[in-house]
Amino acid sequence: MQLNLAIGLVSVLAFAFSIQAEDPYRFFNWNVTYGDIYPLGVRQQGILINGQFPGPDIHCITNDNLIINVFNSLNQPFLITWNGIQQRRNSFVDGVYGTTCPIPPGKNYTYILQVKDQIGSFYYFPSLAFHKAAGGFGGIRILSRPRIPVPFPDPEGDYTVLIGDWYKSNHTKLKAILDSGRKLPFPDGILINGRGPNGVSFNVEQGKTYRLRISNVGLQNSLNFRIQGHKMKLVEVEGTHTLQATYSSLDVHVGQSYSILVTANQPAKDYYIVVSSRFTSKILTTTGILKYSNSAGPVSGPPPAGPTTQIDWSLNQARSIRTNLTASGPRPNPQGSYHYGMVKTSRTIRLSSSAGQVSGKQRYGINSVSFVPADTPLKLADYFNIEGVFRAGSISSNPTGASLYLDTSVMGADFRAYVEIVFENPENIVENTSVIFIESLITCN
Repeated sequence: MQLNLAIGLVSVLAFAFSIQAEDPYRFFNWNVTYGDIYPLGVRQQGILINGQFPGPDIHCITNDNLIINVFNSLNQPFLITWNGIQQRRNSFVDGVYGTTCPIPPGKNYTYILQVKDQIGSFYYFPSLAFHKAAGGFGGIRILSRPRIPVPFPDPEGDYTVLIGDWYKSNHTKLKAILDSGRKLPFPDGILINGRGPNGVSFNVEQGKTYRLRISNVGLQNSLNFRIQGHKMKLVEVEGTHTLQATYSSLDVHVGQSYSILVTANQPAKDYYIVVSSRFTSKILTTTGILKYSNSAGPVSGPPPAGPTTQIDWSLNQARSIRTNLTASGPRPNPQGSYHYGMVKTSRTIRLSSSAGQVSGKQRYGINSVSFVPADTPLKLADYFNIEGVFRAGSISSNPTGASLYLDTSVMGADFRAYVEIVFENPENIVENTSVIFIESLITCN
């Protein structure tokens, strides 16, 4: 009797422990709709999530399980991708056309993600039919677990700052421009958190430090970010703590996310937050406000100027950003050096971007291939071994110099091999390398 009781007690304790050991779940219910927005002072058809433009932030902690139920109330298929979030054994929910089925109009789909061993600043956006030009994007922040040290004191506040170029035209018109064989026109403006000039403000208290998570959610333009009279300490780039260098302004390219610390150490008044376009003949500029709680007056003087077309300036800044290898990330142990220089690569893949017209439409591709999605998402076809959907080797691992053509580009690779991937861009516009990489699925045998 006592033995059975002891066994039962051990079983109960083990069961209780297994429940406590499970990582937390966070549930989100989103309804995607069209709605009127006025980001540049004129009415536009925007894409809202739960009535919001931009969409709601996702706040979570390392290893949390995210259950995001998305109901598509648009009249078109809809798909969301999670920029920078690692998908481990569930890349079929990454949200890129070719890996995930779109959500049909009037239907819903539940994304199940785990932010396993991740920290940092990211964002989500729609990946179909140029929907991104109408909204549907929002910030993602993944906080460290309480017992994991962070290499800077807790800030007084934590702000999401979504910046990006913007058009007054409807996203369907912009898509039609590309489909007709033309390139996109010059943007009409720049937004900060979905607002035009001086449309957004961030409140601070004098003497305290704040974290700003800056993401470039735009379509094509690199942007420079700066704050009048204040220095910015860079502390994290897309989930990696950095050596804490200080900058007067930062170039944020399309798809990138940076975390900075700003200390409100200036005389109490309002200051300009400035975002301007880079590498463009005409410079677009917008402003927000850094507002001190005891402000003695509104912003004054001209907004601070920033770099314009200087490519070397931007390259040198990028080279100055270094990983903090002594800081813990999502795990208790420091990241370490990983002995990168001792890794022996078995193969080098060169991915070169290109642009041109194919069948009267403006197309972009890599190694002369412009990706065409198959009828069946590639991950599903691979998992269920459906023949005829794609062909491994349909894209070369090196530039070919051939004219641009259409294909479902899939590259083969060896399982657990170390592969060096080199991105090349001979075009005269900035390319988003994350998009280039996603569009060429690599299968491992």
